[in-house]
Amino acid sequence: MDIKIGLLVKNRITLQEVVSHCKKLTKKNKEQLLEMMSIDKQKGLKSLSKEKRQKLEAYQHLFYLLQTQPVYLARLIFQMPQNKSTKFMESVIFTLYNYASNPREAYLLLQLFKAALQEEIRSKVDHIHDILTGNATVIRMVVSFYRNTRGQNALRQILGGPVQEVLQDKTLSIRTNPVDIYKAWINQTESQSGQKSKLPYEVSPEQALSHPEVQRRLDISICNLLAMTDKFISAITSSVDKIPYVSRWFVCTSLQCCWLEGSFSKALERENGWWGIVGNLLYYRFMNPAVVAPDGFDIVDISAGMTLHPDHRRSLGSIAKVLQHAAAHKAFDGENAHLCGLNQYLEDTHNKFRRFISAACCVPEPEERFNVDEYSDMVAVAKPVIYITVGELINTHKLLLEHQDTIAPHHGDPLHELLEDLDELPTVQSLVGSTKQMLVDVIQSQAGDCLPEILWTQASEHEEASHDHLMHRRALQDAQTPAKLKRNRSLAANSQLSMEEKKRKIIRNLRRLESLGLVDSAHQYQELINELAKDIRNQRRYRQHRKGELLKLRQTLQGLNAKTLFYEEQIDYYNQYIKTCLDNLAASNKISGKNKKLQSLHYTAARLFEKGVLLEIEDLPLSQFRNVIFDIIPCEESGRFQVKAKFMGIDMERFQLHYQDLLQLQYEGVAVMKMFDKAKVNVNLLIFLLNKKFFKK
Repeated sequence: MDIKIGLLVKNRITLQEVVSHCKKLTKKNKEQLLEMMSIDKQKGLKSLSKEKRQKLEAYQHLFYLLQTQPVYLARLIFQMPQNKSTKFMESVIFTLYNYASNPREAYLLLQLFKAALQEEIRSKVDHIHDILTGNATVIRMVVSFYRNTRGQNALRQILGGPVQEVLQDKTLSIRTNPVDIYKAWINQTESQSGQKSKLPYEVSPEQALSHPEVQRRLDISICNLLAMTDKFISAITSSVDKIPYVSRWFVCTSLQCCWLEGSFSKALERENGWWGIVGNLLYYRFMNPAVVAPDGFDIVDISAGMTLHPDHRRSLGSIAKVLQHAAAHKAFDGENAHLCGLNQYLEDTHNKFRRFISAACCVPEPEERFNVDEYSDMVAVAKPVIYITVGELINTHKLLLEHQDTIAPHHGDPLHELLEDLDELPTVQSLVGSTKQMLVDVIQSQAGDCLPEILWTQASEHEEASHDHLMHRRALQDAQTPAKLKRNRSLAANSQLSMEEKKRKIIRNLRRLESLGLVDSAHQYQELINELAKDIRNQRRYRQHRKGELLKLRQTLQGLNAKTLFYEEQIDYYNQYIKTCLDNLAASNKISGKNKKLQSLHYTAARLFEKGVLLEIEDLPLSQFRNVIFDIIPCEESGRFQVKAKFMGIDMERFQLHYQDLLQLQYEGVAVMKMFDKAKVNVNLLIFLLNKKFFKK
């Protein structure tokens, strides 16, 4: 019926064209009018020609088969390299299912996820840990697809409260690494006393734990850790209904039915059963990233210019570690043996997770959830529609041809028949595009009654000049266009051709297109002219769309400019504040009312070694330290110092020392730094010395 109506409309339009020519009907244009009455051989899948209509229907059948029989795409995904398969999934596959925007597409997409998981387990998974700790393609695809607005809102509702509590507690600092605790203790002791610690800087976890102070601080951290973890557990286990349906169905039901009770059943007995596997996936894949980096998932509102404090990141990381172990039913041992006292807590928490998992797995099947089954399309009145670009269609067709024997190993498979119906790939898109562009250039500069007349008639000097002016104006526009928005190279190269060269190239292209059945010289290549007319008619729509896109881009750019200005103001404010702090520190050491410069310090290397500031000088024995003198000279800018090294009175090297850099090193737990690439100094005691001599601290 669509074809019949289309032909009637087209016939009516053609008859009107004939009537308009009747008054001037001659032998010369009689054949032309008869051709106007015949069916066009227009290019394009939607043109009203039998051949193109058959190809359109073949593509419709092909993509309907791909959409409703997920085994083909499931196999195709794993025939490509990972980087290509990811791009293919994000573009073609999600487009094919309309991003699950209605119940039918959501149901079919779940069937694809299930089939793809089965295929990955069959062809890629050798051990249970490949799914548990690996980067399984299908699980990555599911999580990334549903970590959109719906999934992100769910994470915000579930985790927003406890995460906010961690961030608001300015005194909270959870450290569970004994070596980190040990180094922080040493740094604090040296900074407060000004004396070099007699303890070594590099120790093993066992050596660090041998100190009662380290054990005491670890116990405090563990108490804080358990208190905060309880709040996360409570939030998670009480939020079953907030988890997106697909996450619950796929991770729990699909994984349980397709695999956990099947080929890996024996391995499960050694891996704490499917509770640990499903718990790990449900928590680790869906929630854990948001716990570790809440700012990256919009879990809480972070003010512009603000970032999470490293102490808060460390605390959230420790909480996530406990949650992951509890969800996976995994005890602390090995390098985490110092946390083995938490194993009973992990056991109790895992039992809570089991009840949570049981509730999460109680989900209806997709048929019930979406009220769709394999027979729904048979009774549906409206035909399903997909929106796919020509490039995506061709790329999918090409991939299917390349891998058809693998994805459809049986010769009688309907996929082979459909691919045979489609014949060769449509590979002339770029040829048609470049030909149309050159035609536009020629037609704008030279008039004629028909295309062959224009192409075979020599252009006048005026027409050549008009063409050259048009190309010069385009070249000026292209020169101002950003590199990423420049025209296709082949189109840009065509712009360099003269008018006659362009005509000759058009003629060659038209012959090739005619050999492919896309144009007909008997119709004076009217098919291509019609395509140009369509492009011109659609320009208004394209311009409106582009205008809307430009408006959004300008608004975004305006917002980015405002954000940049805000950051610059913040940087200026912080720099000014730091300068004021340093000036205030230095002011107390200046003689009141005289603003004299601070006096330089002169120390022998031997004296600094006695104070514990200097640890060693490479390739210089201790007996020579008395011959080395260090001058510490304050600069005009507060907090900056120049350190000069002299050996037996001769200037050797100079080193710029920044007080803020020292504080940053101390903050990062760095106890030793190098000066002049040779001298190793104690960071804490150097800060103590500068505070005492220059800042009266």
